[in-house]
Amino acid sequence: MKIHTIDTGLFKLDGGAMFGVVPKSIWQKLNQPDANNMCTWAMRCLLIEDGNRLLLIDNGIGDKQDEKFRGHFYLHGDDTLEKSLRRLGFTSADVTDVFLTHLHFDHCGGSVRRQADGKLVVAFPNATYWSNAAHWDWAVQPNAREKASFLSENILPIQESGQLKFIDPRAALADVLPQFREIIYADGHTEKMMVPVLEYRGRTLAFMADLLPSVGHLPLPYVMGYDMRPLQTLAEKEAVLRRAADENWVLILEHDAANEACTVQHTERGVRVQDTVLLAEL
Repeated sequence: MKIHTIDTGLFKLDGGAMFGVVPKSIWQKLNQPDANNMCTWAMRCLLIEDGNRLLLIDNGIGDKQDEKFRGHFYLHGDDTLEKSLRRLGFTSADVTDVFLTHLHFDHCGGSVRRQADGKLVVAFPNATYWSNAAHWDWAVQPNAREKASFLSENILPIQESGQLKFIDPRAALADVLPQFREIIYADGHTEKMMVPVLEYRGRTLAFMADLLPSVGHLPLPYVMGYDMRPLQTLAEKEAVLRRAADENWVLILEHDAANEACTVQHTERGVRVQDTVLLAEL
């Protein structure tokens, strides 16, 4: 097995929303905001080569949205999903599996592309798209608070393509996605977000999605304002961070623009960063 980080570009989100109840006087030291209070974040994905399977975890915001939408999030940077795949010698047609941690637009927007005639089609024509039934139902019938994050143009074409499959939390992963040791289901950020855990070169890796967006979110109270159930996020994060510190996991950070991954340790102040890590150096 080989793994690669896939950088799909940078975007900006409001710093207050990203750090929740934490005062700006504290969080601005972790991620410096611009004059509009916006901070830069990554949309980092993971590519797994394993035999005849090429598995992509999440795929960024995509490029089919109009300029008004893109202007809200200040998309920037030189990296794109396609560029990052080509850099490794692949195209979207080579991807066999697309695993979606959840269906918020900055995690699944690259799943669907717009053709020259305006028609929306899946961006990975030969891939199985993996979600779970509980989260899918939550996304296609969104609550009013979360509706702006679930865009039908990112979601419905996947189902219409016939390439969508649901992971059954009760079934053996080895039968469908043997690349993963386990999937941790988290309900604080959104219903049944999936955090995949895998073994790689003698280490345990967890792709943290929005359970831990960045190193700056390690303290337990640093929970995003976007989370549907913040107290549940706090408990879920605490449980995973304890395991990560006990077992020396490598935590892959989807939104940290400066740090690709990290290890953590127990301290008197709780679980804190031990080292920052580049996956290529594992």
